[in-house]
Amino acid sequence: MKPWIKYSLAGLAGLALLAGAGVAYGLMAADRKMERRVALSVAAVPYTSDAAAIERGRYLFSSRGCVDCHGADGAGRAFIDSPEMRVKGPNISPGPGNVVAAYRPEDWVRAIRHGVKPDGRPLLIMPSEDYNRFTDADLAALVAYVRQLPPAAGTAAELKLPPPVRVLYGLGLIPDAASRIDHARPPQQPVPEGLTLEHGRYVANMCIGCHGERLSGGKIPGGPPDWPAAANLTPGEGTAMTRYPDAKSFAALMRSGKRADGSAVAVMPFGSLGQMSDTDLGALHLYLQSLAPLKAGGR
Repeated sequence: MKPWIKYSLAGLAGLALLAGAGVAYGLMAADRKMERRVALSVAAVPYTSDAAAIERGRYLFSSRGCVDCHGADGAGRAFIDSPEMRVKGPNISPGPGNVVAAYRPEDWVRAIRHGVKPDGRPLLIMPSEDYNRFTDADLAALVAYVRQLPPAAGTAAELKLPPPVRVLYGLGLIPDAASRIDHARPPQQPVPEGLTLEHGRYVANMCIGCHGERLSGGKIPGGPPDWPAAANLTPGEGTAMTRYPDAKSFAALMRSGKRADGSAVAVMPFGSLGQMSDTDLGALHLYLQSLAPLKAGGR
């Protein structure tokens, strides 16, 4: 065998060994990350059964994405389901197979605001970065609504990830919500509902998980490889917001799932977003239009 062929084969074999070792390390690291404990000290938000709070909780549950993972009945729903990957939200209704039967008030705070289970392990499929800034009143309202749902049979969360995704998670290239959240952030103070920048800023918190802290979009962390990048929601030439110069056109997008030209937008949870009130949508549009223009992908 010619020397250059021998050296080339040896080099390829070495690369294969390194790649295999990297994959093995990534898979082991993923298992360790899933089992890690996130130390938190949280204050309980007391339960409420006030009718107005339950109605507010119903609105938040239906309009803030909860139904997309847990289903309208809270029994759990598979929102990614393919031969390679399956991700299903758990049953959080009071019915058989639910995962919240033993939850105390502080456990709801850990799960919703911090993406952490009662035992301290991360909730990998809970988008808590979107809910971390809930006021105490809204968190209590959401919990009140969930706790009074009719019992429905379901199961715990299901998480079947292909090896490449697990490796990327283990290597820190796909973060979970618990690793992205500022756990020391105090609860947000309430702002009056209305067509104001302050209320729009509060509503925009629900966009952070996909569009980033600065709302400039980019590849969605942890999303399947075929998902498109999240749109840049800041104003400026070439951004998504140029298509929606007023609240009416923006509301039409959110309620139909279609752009101004009639083409469908992929991935966005329009089943939930379409339930948003005129006030929330108007305030959100006002706030997005007030942002400083940023380059797409800056998150």
